[in-house]
Amino acid sequence: MKIEDQITSAALAAVKDLYGAEVPEKMIQLQKTRADFEGNLTLVAFPLLKTSRKKPEETAQEIGEYLKRNCKAVADFNVVKGFLNLVIAPAAWVGLLNDINADEKFGEKTAGEGSPLVMIEYSSPNTNKPLHLGHVRNNLLGWSLAQIMAANGNKVVKTNIVNDRGIHICKSMLAWQKWGNGITPEQAGKKGDHLIGDFYVAFDKHYKEECKTLQAQYESEGMPADDAKAKAEQEAPLIREAHEMLVKWEQGDPEVRGLWEKMNNWVYAGFDETYKALGVGFDKIYYESNTYLAGKKKVEEGLEKGLFIRKDDNSVWADLTDEGLDQKLLLRKDGTSVYMTQDIGTAQMRFADFPIDKMIYVVGNEQNYHFQVLSILLDRLGFKWGKDLVHFSYGMVELPNGKMKSREGTVVDADDLVASMIENAKSLSEDKVNKLEGITDEEKNEIARIVGMGALKYFILKVDARKNMLFNPEESIDFNGNTGPFIQYTYARIRSILRKAEAQAVGIPAVLPDDAPLNEKEIASFRS
Repeated sequence: MKIEDQITSAALAAVKDLYGAEVPEKMIQLQKTRADFEGNLTLVAFPLLKTSRKKPEETAQEIGEYLKRNCKAVADFNVVKGFLNLVIAPAAWVGLLNDINADEKFGEKTAGEGSPLVMIEYSSPNTNKPLHLGHVRNNLLGWSLAQIMAANGNKVVKTNIVNDRGIHICKSMLAWQKWGNGITPEQAGKKGDHLIGDFYVAFDKHYKEECKTLQAQYESEGMPADDAKAKAEQEAPLIREAHEMLVKWEQGDPEVRGLWEKMNNWVYAGFDETYKALGVGFDKIYYESNTYLAGKKKVEEGLEKGLFIRKDDNSVWADLTDEGLDQKLLLRKDGTSVYMTQDIGTAQMRFADFPIDKMIYVVGNEQNYHFQVLSILLDRLGFKWGKDLVHFSYGMVELPNGKMKSREGTVVDADDLVASMIENAKSLSEDKVNKLEGITDEEKNEIARIVGMGALKYFILKVDARKNMLFNPEESIDFNGNTGPFIQYTYARIRSILRKAEAQAVGIPAVLPDDAPLNEKEIASFRS
């Protein structure tokens, strides 16, 4: 029995014996003792005063004396006003350690037939560029959250929504048509996601040149600089062609659809390699090219019911001013959808596919407003789970030289990052020649992979998810301090000690005796 359960049971008995009344278990409130007081667990006496009809200090004192006499887990106590600070007996700590040692799955709960189903969305890549450092944090947070939820007895569905349509996708497609000369990933010697990302950057480069030329022209005609810039960005031939391609895509144009499918397949093959290297995966993948139609249908239904408004230019909006927000675009004037529309459709499809009890979106804090609006819109559309969606918001990953920008190609590529971490680990391990004697090159490479990826994952995950983080690869591969390799090294040393003990027939007891000595540091560790 857990120490807390032992104390709770004994405290309930104390109230009955001392005051002649039975109270519900929730009245026994235990919490960790404050660091500036002696003790390990604190029982709050105030909820019991109506039953004891005595002062807080007197009630706590009487219950403390009872527990010291009748509960083996309690060695001593002290009272601070209405707080009963309990000192746990060493034998109870030893018993806890024996329980932990006997249970290979200690602390984990197994999902059963009635366990809640949690769907966790993470990754959410665009098919116009490879995964970058920001995606690495997203994937590692999402995957870790899924493991934590599963260990807490939940059924978990890991899902991904691939942003495989939209104006950004058309930009890469158009650039490949104009300057690609039919090149394929095999011909270029590149992963497909990298090749398509190059064309996305190429589009932005040519688009900026067109905007610069048009802006100069408009300014020469007497237009103010800000107005000239805005008009140039709208009227540049490349962006107009990209919008025309998007309209054709939504109309099902065979040529546009064929190019889109071919290029997306190149990207998916590249994504799969990156996911495998990161050690993450998914149970179900959704594609915006399928979900946007469901979203448009729900928006149109909402329009008919008077939930949304259509403006003079034919665009459809949600008026959220009664919620203290502004108006939100749902359909553009040409009828094409936006991210919000697609998320509405994706949510509807997911809840039709799975009996989801909780939906968690792992998305950066730049989208806080988006998910606030999505929750309101889903609720307004009649989805009972709309108000209950969870946005697991995390901070951005920044570089020493500033923020990453995909359009300008100033990003840390996920594949390059993984490769560099492994190479750094390999270089460091080669310095320890005596440690690697007698193993094959294949084994050396696997050690470098494990150490390098351990360094990367721990560096990313040790930072509070809510905070922005500055990424420095040299720090993450350090073998000293609060790093992944240091933890791996500690684990390896412990395993080495156990192997040597076994080889020398040194007995390691499976169960510690109740009077096994514990020092102050060991006991103090239980407080944390």
